[in-house]
Amino acid sequence: MTHHTELLSGVYQLTDAMGVCMTLLVGTERALLVDTGYGVEDLAAAVASLTDRPLDVVLTHGHHDHALGARWFRHVFLHPAEAAVYGIYTGEAWRRRVLDSALQKGLNPPADFLTCPMPAPALLEGGVLPLGGMHAEVVPCPGHTPGSLAVYVPERQLLITGDDWNPTTWLFFPEALDVFSFRRNLRKLLQLPFANVLCAHREGLFPRAALEQFAAGLTDERILAAPPCPVGEGYGIRTSRLVPCEGQELIFRALI
Repeated sequence: MTHHTELLSGVYQLTDAMGVCMTLLVGTERALLVDTGYGVEDLAAAVASLTDRPLDVVLTHGHHDHALGARWFRHVFLHPAEAAVYGIYTGEAWRRRVLDSALQKGLNPPADFLTCPMPAPALLEGGVLPLGGMHAEVVPCPGHTPGSLAVYVPERQLLITGDDWNPTTWLFFPEALDVFSFRRNLRKLLQLPFANVLCAHREGLFPRAALEQFAAGLTDERILAAPPCPVGEGYGIRTSRLVPCEGQELIFRALI
């Protein structure tokens, strides 16, 4: 069952039964849902229990754990560079993986989970979405995927990173950018005057300092010296593990 917490005024963090987090921003005129989770339960109903305002949906990227829940909505926004990623990770092969995982957890996904149609995303490269008393600035940040987006909410001094930053950040799927390009784009986010961060794979607010420490630790020396790790073996990808600061790690495609 999807549960929620109001972390800031009008800012709700929703966590689905598979453990991935989404963010619902509720303004005085409109609402915005950032990401849609695995899609194994009725996310539209969960959102409707929190707001009746007109809703927009933005996917930070097209991976299965962020996009399969788009099935519950008629329209979603996605960066143009994510079209191929969205097609792959909402396709039958990844749906079967998610279904198997959900069943192993004792969940009961909808009977049409493998066959339900997905909305064709409207393309959004960036821009500002007014919600009434609150604005959501959609910021491209290629890294985890080529069309990854972040969302900045100036009235709440809040940055929503999708999968471009988590306490454990993955940068090794075939569609991910190289680690140096990722670092460059991540550092651009630090030019925004946010105070808190929400990510997709750990509940709660993180202080700006957590992202600053992560970015500062991505030095050339540490990247080049990062030892191998087995995380990517299940995907047939050689990976390295970097610990840029205490309590955080980056798993990326091995350079050699």
